[in-house]
Amino acid sequence: MHTERNHVKLLQIDFPYGGPWGEEMATICSGLAEVIARTPGLVWKIWTECREDALAGGIYLFTDEQSATNYLREHTARLNSFGVRDIRARLFDVNSALNNVTRATFCSSQSARSASQGA
Repeated sequence: MHTERNHVKLLQIDFPYGGPWGEEMATICSGLAEVIARTPGLVWKIWTECREDALAGGIYLFTDEQSATNYLREHTARLNSFGVRDIRARLFDVNSALNNVTRATFCSSQSARSASQGA
């Protein structure tokens, strides 16, 4: 049985956050979003917020583990500079075979290749 080694990595980050939320957060964080969008190896980021638990964060897809760990180090330092503590982060492998069955085309190897080429 031949299995293709998948190098894309998913990074999950969350941290305590008291707001603002929704559109106000989008307005305040738009500059940060532009900075994050230029991160080497980033395919995409999904911004997350949970008012009930006072948490914010994101789910990120990276082309490779080194890009993900570099970003985690940089973003943790940035959050610390904002006074954010208790940052939780996990790095995951992505199972492309099962994702294809469940229509998760947003994490295809083609998307990752496009991101790594700056497309």
